[in-house]
Amino acid sequence: MFDAPEKLNKPRTLIIYQRDSSDNDVSAIEEITLLAESAGCEVVDTITAYRSSPDKATFVGKGKADEIKEIVHIDDIELVILNHSVGPVQERNLEKKVDCRVLDRTGLILDIFAQRARTREGKLQVELAQLTHISTRLVRGWTHLERQKGGIGLRGPGETQLETDRRLIGQRMKNLHKRLEKVSAQRNLRRKSRKKVPIPTVSMVGYTNAGKSSLFNSLTDSNVYAEDQLFATLDTTMRRLELDQYGPIVLSDTVGFIQDLPHSLVQAFHSTLEEVTNAHLLLHIVDCATPERDQRIEEVNAVLKEIGADDIPTIMVFNKIDLTEKSAKRISNPYEKSNKLDERVWLSAHTGEGLDLLLTAITEHLSRDFQSYTLKLSPSEARLRAVLFSKELIQNEEIDDDGCFILTLRLSKSDLGWLQKNHSECELTVLKLVTPDAA
Repeated sequence: MFDAPEKLNKPRTLIIYQRDSSDNDVSAIEEITLLAESAGCEVVDTITAYRSSPDKATFVGKGKADEIKEIVHIDDIELVILNHSVGPVQERNLEKKVDCRVLDRTGLILDIFAQRARTREGKLQVELAQLTHISTRLVRGWTHLERQKGGIGLRGPGETQLETDRRLIGQRMKNLHKRLEKVSAQRNLRRKSRKKVPIPTVSMVGYTNAGKSSLFNSLTDSNVYAEDQLFATLDTTMRRLELDQYGPIVLSDTVGFIQDLPHSLVQAFHSTLEEVTNAHLLLHIVDCATPERDQRIEEVNAVLKEIGADDIPTIMVFNKIDLTEKSAKRISNPYEKSNKLDERVWLSAHTGEGLDLLLTAITEHLSRDFQSYTLKLSPSEARLRAVLFSKELIQNEEIDDDGCFILTLRLSKSDLGWLQKNHSECELTVLKLVTPDAA
């Protein structure tokens, strides 16, 4: 198992939650508190406020800002966290008002991502998102270089420090984009290689801390880092999984989603999320023990729509039944009312209860697009036989008295199309003998 990153010198933190009448106070406060603790903060206190619209200067009202400043000095607060994404001017003004560092929700999530990223690609993606966020928050701290003046002894430099910072950040972002394009190209090559051996990909998606990595470990006997904290997993992990009565599939574990996920993160993690958009089947993992279950399902569906993955067949997997009074069960109504898969599985990744139901549901769905065929090949067609074996399309093989190979194939529509297109010269002698298995 991976060790959790060490968190030293936890800053004393004050959380500000400004609500309107439509917000769910309890769940939102719990979530921002978990985010702060996941980032390594010591949450000392939480202040709630109500405003119909944010203050244009400091986001919170003048009276609330004075209250925050008083608590900052009394409790030795080192960091103030806003449970909202605020503008750079508002963030800067509030810092001056309360005399303490202020961090908004987007900055907090980016900090967590920076701690969790382990792979080269993940670190590049996080740095790009951070620079995109920081580029609008450069502080004009170089006052002696900010103004360019005329006259002897008063002429400023050709470029102010602020402009230099912006230029350097812009250059670094261009460099990161180029490096991520190379990583994306490499990922596309690997994806094309997988398509040559047609093994379907099943991607796990869901709200952060829904138990995706724990379920991934239970299904694949892996040791992917799994912890009861937000964004424990950032980097996509893929493993081969053998399904009884089907064969091999590729199962991938992806980054968790969250309410108000910063758009810059979605853009930065585009190459990683491509694995989701190219999947044959999605497993939407849901924490069924949380009261915010339905709201979190909607948040995940919104992100899937944003990345163009909302039309991929999806199995809803309700995890953590060991924390409720529910038992493992499965409701299956595939394609009853529309072309959208409607299937639900209740299970516990912790105890293993219901895992067999999930594997059965995956097998049945993936089997819909496959058909069993019988194919007879002469000894001179051994090369085609070798190709079929390399693509893992042969389920069974027998040899008749004439030395011909009697193959039982399991083909999808695309596999059958490939066979007909690339071996059309054998159509009369081979494809004429390809017949659907009556079973």
